[in-house]
Amino acid sequence: MTSFFDSELPPNWELLPISEVAEVNPKFDKRGIADDLEVTFIPMPAVEAETGFIDASGVRCFGQVKKGYTGFLEGDVLFAKITPCMENGKMAVVPAMKNGVGFGSTEFHVLRPGPNLDSKFLYYFVSSKQVRFDAEHNMSGAVGQKRVPAAYLVGYRIPVPSIDQQKRIVSKIEEIYSELDNGISALKTARKQLKVYRQAVLKHAFEGKLTAKWREKNAGKLEYPQHIVARIQWEREARYQQQSEDWKAAVELWKANGKLGRKPGSPKKLDVPEAIKLPLGHYLADMPKEWVCIKARHLCDFITKGTTPAKSELFSGEGDVPFIKVYNLTKSGRLDFTIDPTYVTNDVHQRFLCRSKVFPGDVLMNIVGPPLGKVSIVPDSFKEWNINQAIAIYRSKILKPKYLSEFLLFEKTVNFMMAQSKATAGQFNLTLEICRELPIPVPSMEEQYEIVSRIEEKLSNLDFLSIEIERQLSKSETLRQSILKKAFSGQLVPQDPDDEPASELLDRIRAEKQKGKQTGRASAQPYGSSLREAT
Repeated sequence: MTSFFDSELPPNWELLPISEVAEVNPKFDKRGIADDLEVTFIPMPAVEAETGFIDASGVRCFGQVKKGYTGFLEGDVLFAKITPCMENGKMAVVPAMKNGVGFGSTEFHVLRPGPNLDSKFLYYFVSSKQVRFDAEHNMSGAVGQKRVPAAYLVGYRIPVPSIDQQKRIVSKIEEIYSELDNGISALKTARKQLKVYRQAVLKHAFEGKLTAKWREKNAGKLEYPQHIVARIQWEREARYQQQSEDWKAAVELWKANGKLGRKPGSPKKLDVPEAIKLPLGHYLADMPKEWVCIKARHLCDFITKGTTPAKSELFSGEGDVPFIKVYNLTKSGRLDFTIDPTYVTNDVHQRFLCRSKVFPGDVLMNIVGPPLGKVSIVPDSFKEWNINQAIAIYRSKILKPKYLSEFLLFEKTVNFMMAQSKATAGQFNLTLEICRELPIPVPSMEEQYEIVSRIEEKLSNLDFLSIEIERQLSKSETLRQSILKKAFSGQLVPQDPDDEPASELLDRIRAEKQKGKQTGRASAQPYGSSLREAT
């Protein structure tokens, strides 16, 4: 079995299967532990992704966890084996625990370093993105329940220098990471501040405060709320009449072609829009009296969700029609199709995915989370696009796309919709009914333009700063992985000529392993004599 660390190693290093220097899922001796003994409990959520931090504050009695959970000791390395926890980097060194005993999720593999392997050295190795990438491509099981087999870790090779060199490497990694983490913390603080500022601007916009003076100045020129509703009804009726004429023409063409294929469907009569009276305490209840609140389904001709074709129908990098996924949506209203661009054929677009076509100016919102609240306006770089089933389409001729997208990005709007969603196993799903019944504040068209203009003015540099922060965070993560690659190829710290030769190191490792087989490895015991006596 190979790994990306197969490049040339320093002379005093060995490349060994993990099982040569650590036990994978060692047996846990539970004999002699009283059921009422308090032990540390570490479920999967207690292990942070990427950071190696474990919340070891959870405590349960041994009797509650002795069955159905995985046991481990201080200094063991936990390795999340199930998707997506493994890919997200849920690995950590087990800290000191209550009475020296810990139990946790059965979705952890336990790696117990031998005397020639430092726990943190092992942690940094298995948590590297390359090891996770290799593990991801060797998972087994059904979709959504894939796991890394223990046998894979047993055979995966790890570069092993002397124990002293391992400690020097760990020390250097932590020194560099400490500086890197300070920079990352500052970037994340800045990102949070930008988010707070953006939401403050949106709050002022949709409470009417952003354009309060503008309304005073233009008081005699604004539409009354009842006139806004009447205009919306007139526009909807005009579009329905046009759709009816287009349908009649399509039917005549269908007849002229010998009635080949399905008969064109007639347009659906649109509901009459009406103003909504909001209850006290609703986040839009104090909107300006010049505005009117109307349900989304009365403001949009089309609200539906996408469809996902078979995996074989999706093409990465290039194709006929761009296929948008949730990761292409953003928190700024901009569509980012540079992330893993996917395409479908024109035939699939016109047939199987015909109901989920989207066009420039359509507003898209993810309806499966977390996180919810990703919204993008479809750009005009393609004439037609398509979307998957986790995205809803809002197509409105009444609201400016930018106005609608900013409203959907407003945190209070997201929270309002989330409160009505169904949460299953930590996943929030918005139904189309929630999307269609969403109350939306509607000012006059002139004020919509003014609101959008002022939002853009105040947030003009925000998107650039947000992109730059994300770029720097990505750069930091790349640097972190580069440090690990140097560490495990012997390039991070100088080699000590006094370290024992690789041949001696290997002989000693194998001799100690053989001795452990003959006498019984002490590390397999979850507690010492003092605990045995106490229980």
